[in-house]
Amino acid sequence: MARKAGITPHILSDGIEGEARDIGLMHAALARQIATRNQPFTAPCVLISGGETTVTVRGKGRGGRNAEFLLSFATAMEGNPKVHAIACDTDGIDGSEDNAGAVYGPDSVARAEDLGLRAIAMLDNNDGYGFFNALGDLVVTGPTRTNVNDFRAILIL
Repeated sequence: MARKAGITPHILSDGIEGEARDIGLMHAALARQIATRNQPFTAPCVLISGGETTVTVRGKGRGGRNAEFLLSFATAMEGNPKVHAIACDTDGIDGSEDNAGAVYGPDSVARAEDLGLRAIAMLDNNDGYGFFNALGDLVVTGPTRTNVNDFRAILIL
């Protein structure tokens, strides 16, 4: 589908593991490099990755590994207008929550700030669910009855 739209897909890996917040920062660094310097790939492109990350619970918030990944990603993107992202679990359940994951847009952090939410504080509290729920940006599919992998796609225009 990406190729039909004139967007080059790049599969990073289907086996990425590690702390969700660290993987989010790594993906954000790569997305920023592409958006600002067209390295190591040229825009427009989509970065696709999979694998199941982990979350070390430090706070009392809600959210699974995909919301944690995406909230960490959001804190590092600095509102770059060229970058959009989605992170979801193929089984339709992100950790123990009712969402599969969430979507990120260049205005996500600014919209949250308008609601009085601080992305960094919510990440520190492991509250990715609360962050994206407040924005109306959760992806809720219901259980899919399949569990292939977590899926992440980062679109860089």
